[in-house]
Amino acid sequence: MTTYRIAPSILSADFARLGEEVTNVIAAGADLIHFDVMDNHYVPNLTFGPMVCKALKPYADVPVDVHLMVEPVDDLIQSFAAAGADIITLHPEASKHIDRSLSLIKDAGCQAGLVLNPATPVHVLENVLDRLDMVLLMSVNPGFGGQSFIPHTLTKIRCVRAMLDEYQLASGRNIALEVDGGIKTDNIAEVAAAGADTFVAGSAIFGQADYRAVIDAMRRELATV
Repeated sequence: MTTYRIAPSILSADFARLGEEVTNVIAAGADLIHFDVMDNHYVPNLTFGPMVCKALKPYADVPVDVHLMVEPVDDLIQSFAAAGADIITLHPEASKHIDRSLSLIKDAGCQAGLVLNPATPVHVLENVLDRLDMVLLMSVNPGFGGQSFIPHTLTKIRCVRAMLDEYQLASGRNIALEVDGGIKTDNIAEVAAAGADTFVAGSAIFGQADYRAVIDAMRRELATV
């Protein structure tokens, strides 16, 4: 039976009280805290650095899932690992040597993942599956919160799910499949049915008055899959 995880993205939280927001969303049932790092270079936005991650870490008794949308990426891998990241994912386009970047994450004691943008082909995963703990599929173009889910992502999820299942059969290793962008209560079951097990939700959770009600509603939807 698949274990589903919900990862609220603090990109949609109240920046003036991030510690409190992290505490509240974990109390409401979050399984991970998704931490979007944007550099106004790889993507057209600027968000959080390692010092913010370090400041929030004491508030998080669940894994901190750091998504690096930065270029170049290697120096920041080490900075975020030192700041308390538990999972670090990066975009292959942002690394000159993907295997080396993933090795930096693993050597720092963190779980490692690759992130595929909507137009990034899945074959980039093939030669590094042994380095991966997570694959993150973007269901929007990275850079901003609040975007709508791109429907053809469902086909891509199915394709990656098949690849990961085949790898698990051969290796015994499970690699998580996370989806980020436009995830809401009314589409989370469809995304899970396609093969995802970890769901990033930003405005769908932080844009509501009752975080627990939203997360509970998402879990009810997931229970139907």
